[in-house]
Amino acid sequence: MKSRRVQILVVLVLTALWGAGIYAGYAHGNLRFLDRLEATLTDLRTLARGAQRPPDLVTIVAIDDTVVKRGGTYPMPRADLARVVDTIVQFKPKVVAIDLLLVDRSAAIGDATLAQTLATGPMVLAAAAIFPGASETVAPSSQGPLAVLPRAERFLLPLPAFADHADVGIVNVATGQSGSPLSVPMLFRTDDKVELSFPLRVASRALDKPLTIAPDRLMLGDRQVATDTDFALPITYYGPRRTIRTVSAQSIFDGNLDRAAIENRIVVIGASVAGGGDFFPTPFDSLMPGVEVVSTAITHLIAGDGIVRDRRVHIADALTAILLPLLLVGLLAWQRSAIGLLAAATVMIGWAALNLYAFTHGIWLNAATTLAAAVPPVAVFAGVQLWAGGRRTEYLAARSRSLAQFQAPAVQEWLARDPDFLARPVRQDASVIFIDLSGFTALSERTDPDALRDLLKAFHALIDKAAIDNGGIITGFLGDGAMILFGLPGAMPDDGTRALQCAIDLHRSVDRWIAALPSAIRGQLGFKIGAHCGPIVASRLGGSHQHITATGDTVNVASRLMEVAAQNDVRLALSDALLVAADYLGDPDSTLRGPIDTPVRGRSGTVAVWFWRDESSPGQAAPAAELMG
Repeated sequence: MKSRRVQILVVLVLTALWGAGIYAGYAHGNLRFLDRLEATLTDLRTLARGAQRPPDLVTIVAIDDTVVKRGGTYPMPRADLARVVDTIVQFKPKVVAIDLLLVDRSAAIGDATLAQTLATGPMVLAAAAIFPGASETVAPSSQGPLAVLPRAERFLLPLPAFADHADVGIVNVATGQSGSPLSVPMLFRTDDKVELSFPLRVASRALDKPLTIAPDRLMLGDRQVATDTDFALPITYYGPRRTIRTVSAQSIFDGNLDRAAIENRIVVIGASVAGGGDFFPTPFDSLMPGVEVVSTAITHLIAGDGIVRDRRVHIADALTAILLPLLLVGLLAWQRSAIGLLAAATVMIGWAALNLYAFTHGIWLNAATTLAAAVPPVAVFAGVQLWAGGRRTEYLAARSRSLAQFQAPAVQEWLARDPDFLARPVRQDASVIFIDLSGFTALSERTDPDALRDLLKAFHALIDKAAIDNGGIITGFLGDGAMILFGLPGAMPDDGTRALQCAIDLHRSVDRWIAALPSAIRGQLGFKIGAHCGPIVASRLGGSHQHITATGDTVNVASRLMEVAAQNDVRLALSDALLVAADYLGDPDSTLRGPIDTPVRGRSGTVAVWFWRDESSPGQAAPAAELMG
């Protein structure tokens, strides 16, 4: 038991280290393959939550296929874009955010017209960060809190003619390995400068509140922005495309733009042209326009309804990655059975339900790291347990088979059902048979031990077969003899009949066996059998090693009847009580002599005894005057 406790303690320590290692490795960017799993699980949780109605704060003015078909070119000419912006400004929006990269010069008159229009209202223009490789890099930790920011080689900024009349924000989103944007960085950096993201610029301008960049958080006025530890804003989608209010820019050219869709609202102008390339897969839509992804982030910032994944959530993730596998392995170690598996399964289901509940209520607990921390140690431990359980089952089965050789099948079955069987002595009626080899002691003095063992083994096999065939129990082999009991586990009406038949079967089988032995042995061996029935006391005797036995006058008489048989030159002596209980009528191949009232050694009075002879065996016939059939 102490050894098992030490083993379990070692397993629990290794499990905790595994969980801590998984979380630490993921937090330091060394297990990026978990990103894809987390993205998939996030999509599933988003779908389970279902589509939601977004706060009605943002209107997307889409430059869509209808607009391109009208103008015949894409990108939209700057003069046409100026007309779109001018019309929107006249309807007095809070801010106009242009999610288009105005980094190249076009027709001079078009650029001049757009620049003049940008000066007429609150504007935010999009810029782009150019990164050195396929993925965003992180600066060394020695550079302070801002080291976690996405580090770009350079920024593609709008032309100065446009940027002079507007705020500028970086429009990049973080897609990860799945291709689905799960967060939008709020800050970007190069070697010499830090830029705000496009959504953060728009939100700051729309709320007209100062932005504070602290080492561990962002503040819009007195409200904290719920960013991740790397200043990225986690986003969760409200639904498929056009869930956020969307109007086509064509309505401006047609003169039917709804003023209510613009007035006192945040207006985001962006492209949703098929084949334009600015599309992303999301849980609700395989092709979500980038302008709607950005608008989702803007809505989160304004409404404060984004999903939380801050430092406290990361602490909860770390604790879960350590404690959940500890609990699961502990449950499996506590109960190595279906109970332990059921308890572990219940805990896993509870964790999944809690994770989903938290997600649907705005808290993003990581699922991928928890599964990576919990599943391998639980699977390994369960596999080892199953292997060890199989080995233990094989050991116990072999042990059971070995022990079965020392108990009758009926007793084995009864003890399996009732382990306390005969824990206290029981008085009942039973039939008892004793058998013993004659001349065996003298034979053993001059016989090879191996030959002697084979002789006893064959003799015991005959006794075992006769007892089993007739439903008796061998309570013990007494060297060259045995005691067979009929009446356990419980007394039966035919105990006497079966005991008598067993005694006769023993007589015939042992007689044939001796007759088949070599003449040097055959002439020295004989046998005697005594059988009686009556009340006995059945009990279990012994301490650490117990055996079932019977005691009482009935047992003593049955044993002494072997002496009576020898004294009367017969091999089987039966009490009158047994014959009455068996209702024996005889058979053509046997004879009975008696009853004879015979004294029994160690007992006062006499016992009525019958002597049974097998007439089918040569030399066993008795005088006719002594026979009774």
